[in-house]
Amino acid sequence: MAHIVTEPCIGCKNTVCVTVCPVDCFHEDERALWIDPEECIDCGACIPECPVEAIFDEGDVPEKWMAYIQMNADKAPHLPVITERKEPLKES
Repeated sequence: MAHIVTEPCIGCKNTVCVTVCPVDCFHEDERALWIDPEECIDCGACIPECPVEAIFDEGDVPEKWMAYIQMNADKAPHLPVITERKEPLKES
């Protein structure tokens, strides 16, 4: 089971979570980060690092954000990997 980036990341894009990922499964677009479920090893290191509580274990994604499970799977493989911290889009 993978971890999922959800709505609070959009427009925030705080990248502190990527610095603790041991497998580099985070990918980025202009407005958010996404986790590739094929690369995620379900270690959970990223969850406590997210200042806007946007990352969930797939089984714990709130009902209102269930569509993000498929969005991560669809978007991440087509976007560049991010492994280093960058300035967030907004203060978190």
